[in-house]
Formats: sequence, structure tokens, C-alpha cells
Amino acid sequence: MPFNSFENYPMSWAPARKKLFPPIYRSIASLLEYDILNGFLAPNTKLPPQRELADYLDINLSTVTRAFKICEVKGLIYAVTGRGTFVAPNVRNAIFKAENDDENGWIEMGIIQPLDECNTQVAEIVQQIAGKNHLETLLDYRHPLGMPYHRMAARTWMRQFAMDVPVENIAITSGAQNALTLTLMSLFHPGDKIAVDEYTYPNFIELANILHIQLIPVAGDEAGMLPESLDAACEINTLQGIYLVPSCNNPTAILMDVKRRKDISQIINKHKLILLEDDIYSFLAPPGYLPVSHFVPDRFVYILSTSKSLSSGMRVAFIAYANPFVEKMTYGIFNINIKTSALNAEVITECIHTGVAHQIIRKKRAISEERNLLYRSYFQIENPNENPLSFFRWLPLSGQYQLQEFEQSALAEGIHIYHSHRFLTRKDAEEQFIRISLTSVKDTEELHQGLRLLKKLLVTSI
Repeated sequence: MPFNSFENYPMSWAPARKKLFPPIYRSIASLLEYDILNGFLAPNTKLPPQRELADYLDINLSTVTRAFKICEVKGLIYAVTGRGTFVAPNVRNAIFKAENDDENGWIEMGIIQPLDECNTQVAEIVQQIAGKNHLETLLDYRHPLGMPYHRMAARTWMRQFAMDVPVENIAITSGAQNALTLTLMSLFHPGDKIAVDEYTYPNFIELANILHIQLIPVAGDEAGMLPESLDAACEINTLQGIYLVPSCNNPTAILMDVKRRKDISQIINKHKLILLEDDIYSFLAPPGYLPVSHFVPDRFVYILSTSKSLSSGMRVAFIAYANPFVEKMTYGIFNINIKTSALNAEVITECIHTGVAHQIIRKKRAISEERNLLYRSYFQIENPNENPLSFFRWLPLSGQYQLQEFEQSALAEGIHIYHSHRFLTRKDAEEQFIRISLTSVKDTEELHQGLRLLKKLLVTSI
């Protein structure tokens, strides 16, 4: 179609042709990302149909499709069958690692990378599996919930963290985010309400927005979400669920003690809420901390990802669910996932069976302990209930800043950190914080350097 046929045609978004360079699909994706992140496209803006955009640019439809797919994977846009493609709500607060983040020249203290130097042991397991004669049995569609012995390994691993459920109530998913998506789509509906901490995992916020599920912020104190505040929220709202990260809340690093877990569970049972327990940091919790799910045996979905504890690249999480949810969760997995990679699950299973998993955890805990000691040489930990081995810290700010203002100031000083507004589930907050990752730097010396720069920034910002 000739260019001038669209000369006066209204389009919600179209890249300037003169800015497109090979490969064209990457140019389109970069320009779309720029316009979204810089506020030129409002949340929930409907983008032009892909075929229409392809005609306008006089390029193949597949080129536009590839560009949109890149942005969709990054969480910048989302598609609704039969309705079109839209800009994701609050996308500028989402946290993801872009392809070129390693080349930006700053010290990374924003994204929580899970000490991937431990992947050497995982790589050795991969090489061993590649030589086994049953390899091809891992490459088909069988066992959508996970191969039986993979699910048995999942049960063994969950028991390490005081969670014991039958194998029939366990499935393998492609990471925690996939497990959360499955759960929300299987057990909740658009318009449902889920209780969350006032500060919570930003990608869960974005996921709820995409699925049109409303998050209800519940006040907390130094020990986490307040049971009386949750009870009050249930009385005012018709809540269907609650989302908790009790072993090390992201971003506040709070380790919810056993008493608070029991008290929260009583409110869950009282109001018949569905508990989504994201226990991704269970391996950093002290012994004897029973999951909240333990106290609500008929109301839980328990998610135990291995991305932070064992290997982020394997994208394997174990999910367990109470008996009342088995049918719906199974239906959701069959129709949404179809199948999680058995090859990846085999790698994690082998790590568990050989004892490599425990070796990796011991190493990560030791590195995290060292880095937390270094952090405390620069900054005081304000809340005694923060997990002492947390991969990140929650530092109060003395002044008031806009999210972009503070983060850009930090970048100018050579460090990448995140402002608390990214994690906020209510409209505003008088107190402001920054979340500081201790595990994304290359080594201890770079952490020293980053903490020095951060301290200088905070002094000059006062």
C-alpha cells in the first residue's frame, strides 16, 4: 500500500519512518518502548492493529508482530483476544531486565539478580543430563502438570521449608510469575479484589492490572501486614484473596514472624480468602518458620520458585494448592501452560537429588551474609524484623522526590536503584524509601563502590 494512503488517517501510534533502521522490527520495538516509558502513550491506550501498522509502514506483517512480541515480553503492552493490543497500565513502574542493561555503565543496584555465579554447578548438571539415554522423553507434551518424579522432587524440596502436601496437589510451572498468572486466571475473575501489602512486588501489581483484578492495600507495621487492618478491609470490601511474600517481603525485606503468620491465617479462614503465598525467599528464612499456608489447609496456593534459590534461567517453580482448588488449577494449567519444560524441571530435580541444591543455597546464604555485613558498615538497618540475609534492603529517604527525579539523579551518580513509588499499591505515601539490591553487583568491591556513591547521593540530596 502506498505511503500517502495514510497521510490523513488517524492512528494512536506510529513510528517515524525516517527513524527505522535494520533490523526494522527492533527499531519499531525500541521506538514503541521509548514512547511508553517516557509518557507519550497513556496506560491502556489501544495501539493500531498490526496489519494496519504494517500497511502504513509498507512492511511485512510479521515484522510488526515481532516488534510487538518484544514489547509484550517486557510487559510494556498486552493483547486482549478480539479487542486488540494495549499499553500496559503503570508500565513505567514495572521491573524487568532489558537486553542492553549490562552495557549502560552504571552499577546495578536496582534489579535483584540471584547470584548467578552459582550457575556453574547447574551447568554441570545440564551437561550430565544431555548424555543420558532418557533425554528424548523430556522433549514431548506428556505430563502437563509435571512428570511424576519431578513432582515428587518438588514435594521433597517443599518439605525442606516446612510445607508438606500430597504429590497430587503439586504442579511444575515456568517460574513464579507464570504460577501467579495461572492462579489469577484459574481462581479469580475480572473485578475481584485481592488484599496486598502497601508496598509489594511490582510485577504482581502489573499482572493484576492486566487481568483487571483490583488490589486492596492493607496497612502494616514492622512485622508485616496487620491482622486487624486485614479484618477491617474484609469488612469494607468484598475480598476474594490475599497475596503475601512472608519470608522476605519484596521490597521491604520484612520477615513475618510465626505469631503474625498465625494471626493473619485466622483472618483468612474467617473471611474465606484464597491465599497466594509467594515463598520465593524461603531459603533465606531461619528454621522453624512455618508457611502461612500451613495454617489455612483449605485456602492456599503455595508457590515455591527456584529462580532466586537455585537458578534463574531454568524458570522452574513448584506450585501446591489446597484440595478445593485442584480441579480449577488443573484446568488452568492444561489450557494456559499446556506443558512446562520437562528438561528444565529435570535439571532442578537432579540438583535436588544430588545435593547440589543444598550446596548452592549454602553458598548464596554465605555471600548474602557477607554483603549484608558490608551494607551495615554504610547504613543502619531500620527495622529489626528485616530478614538478616535479604538480597535487598529498604532504606528511608529524608526528602520528597518524584520517582523519575530520584532514579535519574542516582543514574547521574553512576548507580541504578529503585524508588518506593514503584512498589506502592495505594495512591500516595508521606514516607519515601529506596530499595537497594545487594546481589546484582559483580563483586564485593563493586558493592563497596555503589554504597559509597549512594551515601554521597543521599548526603547531597538532604
